[in-house]
Amino acid sequence: MNNLRSIDLNLLVVLDALLAERHISRTAQRLNMSQPAVSHALARLRQLLDDPLLIREQGRMVPTLRALELATPLAEAMGRIRAVLVPTGFDPESRHIFHLCLSDYGSGLLLPPLMRHLRRTAPGIQLVITQKSRQGMIAAVVDGEIDMALGVFSDLPPQIERQVLFTDDYACLLDPSGQPQPYVGLTADRYWAAPHVLVAVHGQAPTELDLSLRRHRKARHIALILPHWSVAPQVITGTDLILTVARRCLDDISGLQITAPPIDLPAIPFSAISHTRRRADPAMRWLSQQVSVCVDASVVKADLVPQTP
Repeated sequence: MNNLRSIDLNLLVVLDALLAERHISRTAQRLNMSQPAVSHALARLRQLLDDPLLIREQGRMVPTLRALELATPLAEAMGRIRAVLVPTGFDPESRHIFHLCLSDYGSGLLLPPLMRHLRRTAPGIQLVITQKSRQGMIAAVVDGEIDMALGVFSDLPPQIERQVLFTDDYACLLDPSGQPQPYVGLTADRYWAAPHVLVAVHGQAPTELDLSLRRHRKARHIALILPHWSVAPQVITGTDLILTVARRCLDDISGLQITAPPIDLPAIPFSAISHTRRRADPAMRWLSQQVSVCVDASVVKADLVPQTP
């Protein structure tokens, strides 16, 4: 490598952003540069490091092995430099784009209070929301496609950090008029015999609920698989279907009953996950704080309908 004095250290700023965004236009927006300027910087970096760094594959920019080796130490070094040069941290009045990944459940709980908060305090902030399966979220955080994912996660790779924001409980939604009569309440036998609605982004992938149910060594009969939480309650009306979801997904729906599951199920930890290489990033620390504040406010103020015993 060339002598340090001959290197334009601004190129490292561009490289750090490129490895995080993996997209020329998003990097340009993040750094307030033109796309040609970012492309030119990437060309210089490739020459300097004698490596293509990012290769376009199927419409995406995929990092090379050399780039992956550089990503974490570079992000940590840039974070320390920013902490020295900008001790006050992230400026919420700046223009900045955050890429988040949430389910319908997380979006419904978090986005309304978060957007109200950001429009009052940081109107220059833009959020880009995507939805993926649980494993897709983890992979997107590892690959740097997104800044943060929020959801329910079990096993995580060592380079991912978890912040548990709150816990929820499972609840069952059903139409009493559609159940086998006489209906006197949801029993364990009826739960296992009933047809169920399964909410899963990818129908064949096991959900957290599926993993929890395996302890009972029984299988539910799944009559319908849906990718969206929001539409699921609508298909319950007038049927014998049962929907088991996180309690905070459910509103008081006329004619339907919300009841506690008749079998033992664990609490649901709702978490925010991010990559360890972003630990020293003031922008990420600021975002985590805003998410925590808004989730706390949403959870505390939520007007939850009491569950039927």
